[in-house]
Amino acid sequence: MATYEGTWAYRDRFHERFARTYFRLFGDLAVSSIGVGTYLGDPTDEVDSAYRAAIVGALESGINVIDTAINYRHQRSERVVGRAIDESEIGRESVFLATKGGFLPFDGARPDDPGRYVYEEFVAPGLIDREELVAGQHCIAPAYIDDQLDRSLENLGVDHLDLYYLHNPETQLRERSREDVYDHLEATFELLERRVEAGDIGAYGVATWDAFRVPAGDPSHLSLPEVLGRAERAAATVGADAHHFSAVQLPFNVSMADAFTTAAHDGRTALAVASEHDLHVFTSASLMQGKLAREMPDRVEAELAGETRAQRAINFARSAPAVTSALIGMGSPEHVEENVAAGTFEPMGANAFDAVFE
Repeated sequence: MATYEGTWAYRDRFHERFARTYFRLFGDLAVSSIGVGTYLGDPTDEVDSAYRAAIVGALESGINVIDTAINYRHQRSERVVGRAIDESEIGRESVFLATKGGFLPFDGARPDDPGRYVYEEFVAPGLIDREELVAGQHCIAPAYIDDQLDRSLENLGVDHLDLYYLHNPETQLRERSREDVYDHLEATFELLERRVEAGDIGAYGVATWDAFRVPAGDPSHLSLPEVLGRAERAAATVGADAHHFSAVQLPFNVSMADAFTTAAHDGRTALAVASEHDLHVFTSASLMQGKLAREMPDRVEAELAGETRAQRAINFARSAPAVTSALIGMGSPEHVEENVAAGTFEPMGANAFDAVFE
């Protein structure tokens, strides 16, 4: 697992290369405010090789946050992350590792008959009841997540995850009522509290795409205060002194700033709620899949530090309140150097960040 001693030794090794606020706290861990994302890319050996080299390069250049998910590239992303950590000179105790479960993963490649695969792999063994499966691809039931967490540990070759997310729970709203989804979340939070107690994970949260940034009337909306309340109830049920719901992941960039601008949670924005409850925010789509490296509003770009547009876009995401780390897809070594260098510049101050939206 990531440890206080390991992450602070990592910070001490690299911090002089970076601006003052580059390393931030997750509990007592020192984590980089730029992280490696592993979503994009074809499920091929060639892409695996490029990812492995990029992750090793990032770890050995000052990035110690790695984000993945069991369904990314049909489990290949988790497996290559595990190999990269093993190959790097950076020890596991210095690396903050997060993954996600919720979408049904294929195994290495898309099967010829996906429906048959899902039945034989998940339904027939009893891991999923048919009524728990939404859109043929998503489940957050406790027994299923329990199994997926174990598979992620095996894929990654580790005994402990620093952060485990339920992946896009708003997918459940396609076929379930909002109250039913909250009930499912609470039941699975109970499982995750027990996995914290067992030492398998350090903390948990939810990774979303729409849920926390869309207005309350949107069909994909979930209330962050309600989700937190369910985590509190789950902790009380299992006898924990406090809940371990510690983080959310959501898209945030110049073009998708809803988490800062949309008061969707009892009159508060998602980032405001996160700040009030000391939640850590990890941003996805920080470069909007490369689009922001090509174009950005002039008035925003003028406020941002960085030698390249990609660096300025990264520093925009790092500037938002409650953001602990901005996740960037780094599927090739060529991108690592430019992305890492964004951390040598200070992000925007709070006043400058607020002014962008006035």
